[in-house]
Amino acid sequence: MTATAAPLPHKISTLIYAFNGQDELLMLRRCGPPNAGLWSPFGGKLHGHEGESPHQCAARETAEEIGLTVRSGDFHLAGMVSEHGYEGQTHWLMFMFELKPRLTVLPQPHAEGVFEFVPMKEVTRRSIPVTDRKILWPLFKKHRGGFFAVSIVCHPDGNLVWKMEETF
Repeated sequence: MTATAAPLPHKISTLIYAFNGQDELLMLRRCGPPNAGLWSPFGGKLHGHEGESPHQCAARETAEEIGLTVRSGDFHLAGMVSEHGYEGQTHWLMFMFELKPRLTVLPQPHAEGVFEFVPMKEVTRRSIPVTDRKILWPLFKKHRGGFFAVSIVCHPDGNLVWKMEETF
């Protein structure tokens, strides 16, 4: 008889792409997990126990992490990402948003890490998560202003198998 692996938790989060007037992406060098030491857009986990919607989560995370009060309508839903078995620990459902208002100041350092505006051509030269480098950032740029949905299976050996599920 073979043992069955314990099911992985399924977490829901937002990832927020915010830009300044020069179209530079606001990136956070994360000081804690997931992705400690790596650069990524900011965001966070949805408070499902409170009935929070993905748009409400994006607005709350924007206030908490960069100190900017925005409305749910200040976001464009750019993508939906399903990651199966990320780091062998979690399944993620991520809602990727672009913040419509342009940022005018660099946010102060936060408990999550430090911020920097990064020119778009420099993003992949940073130390970013593998899924961001290979899949998410290229898809965001390609479909910016539209929408995409992608499913990614993260294998323990680091291999990523992904399938585009919808674009417009």
